[in-house]
Formats: sequence, structure tokens, C-alpha cells
Amino acid sequence: MLKKVNILGVGVNNIVLPKAVDALEHFIAEGGGHYVCVSNVHTVMMCQSDEEYRHIHNQAAMVTPDGRPLGWMQTWRGFPQHERVYGPDLMLAACEYGVPRGWKHFFYGGKEGVPEKLRDALTARFPGLQVVGCYSPPFRALTPEEDAAEVKMINESGADLVWVGLGAPKQELWMGRHADRVSAPVMLGVGAAFDFHTGTVKQAPRWMQRNGLEWLFRLYVEPRRMWRRYIYNNPMFLVLCVCQLLGLKKYSVEGAE
Repeated sequence: MLKKVNILGVGVNNIVLPKAVDALEHFIAEGGGHYVCVSNVHTVMMCQSDEEYRHIHNQAAMVTPDGRPLGWMQTWRGFPQHERVYGPDLMLAACEYGVPRGWKHFFYGGKEGVPEKLRDALTARFPGLQVVGCYSPPFRALTPEEDAAEVKMINESGADLVWVGLGAPKQELWMGRHADRVSAPVMLGVGAAFDFHTGTVKQAPRWMQRNGLEWLFRLYVEPRRMWRRYIYNNPMFLVLCVCQLLGLKKYSVEGAE
């Protein structure tokens, strides 16, 4: 069983990348119903004000510490976390590991044409990669008929892993609401991985990622979209973490330490 650490009421797995890929193999062997949330400061902060969103995270088969601050918080709580499990890296590792095992991938999300560009980029990088579907849903609420047609398309593809690139919170809400309808063994919400691996959005240098400064790079690249997220969320996250560490505020998560 994957160990979970309670971070502001969200159970985040204390895990490194190779173990996360091992978990995917286990989920695939078990069959459908699993979904994976790739969590960071932004998603943990959204969980503070959205009960359904927090519940979806805490019902996930795995919640990876995508942001370095989550790893630091795990360490401060007595569970050393030496590696973030970053959505784009998890996608690459799963693609590489899955080639000899015949894993089948479906790319759901991104702007029109992006899933197909992602397929082309990853099949060129990993010869033999099986991509059984690509779909960019409309940027609006779907009708029940449209939703049913999308689920049917995904299920008929025979995918093992459905990569969901809708951005937070939409991708987590979509996975939580479709967990009992999508037959693929695993759904994974990986947000910007679609844009990073197709070159649509620039990725932060590794040294910034390692030192918890990716937020600063993304603020520089996409200031109009990111400034509210980082200017408010980051300081408030630190304040709430201090309160949790000092015992000034209590959080409970079933199965988390």
C-alpha cells in the first residue's frame, strides 16, 4: 500500500518516480477504476475551498507530489521526500516502461490538434509506443449525449492509460466523475504535460524545477494566466503549512499519516 501524508487535508503519496510507475503496472493488472492526481500547491489550495475536489483527491488511487513544496512539507512532517513526481516526467517514464509491455495510451485533452502532436512526438521518441486514441474535447460543458459518446470512444479504444490534459481543476473533476464509467485501468491528470511535450509552452529549466522555482518561470512565461494563482496561493500555502506543523489547525484524511 502506498503511504499517504496529510498535507492540509489532502493525502499525498510519499513516493518517487520509479515506484509511481510500478504502481501504474499494479493498477493495470487490477483493472479499471483507478485515477491518479498529480498535485501541487495550486491543487492543494483549491481543495481548501472545494469539498468535492478534495474528496476526489482523497479517493484517488495515487496522488503524486508534483510540486517541490509538497515534498518539503512531507519531509517537515517526518516523511523524507527526495524527488517530486512531476506529471510530464511520469508520462515519459510510463511511455518508455510500457513499450515492451504493450501498454496502450489514449490522449484526452489539450487544444485542437495538440493530442495528435503529442502522439507524434512521443511515438518518435519511443518507437513501438501504442497510442490508440487522441481527442480534444470542446472547451465548454458537454451535453449528456456528447459525454456518453466520448466515454464510448475511450472504452472502445482498449486503452490501458488515459492521459487527461484538461488543466486543474477540470481534469481531476472529470476523472472523479468518470471513474465508474471509463473502463481503462488508469486515468492520469497531467495538465501542462500535453503542452510541454509538444513545445506549445516552454518548460522551466531543470535547475529551477529542482529548487522549487518552476512557479517563477511559469509566471514569467504566462503572467496573465498565472499571477493570481501564485501571488495568493503560494504565501497562503506556507501560512497554512506552518499552522498545521505547529498544531494550530487540524486536518484529517482517512489512511494518511
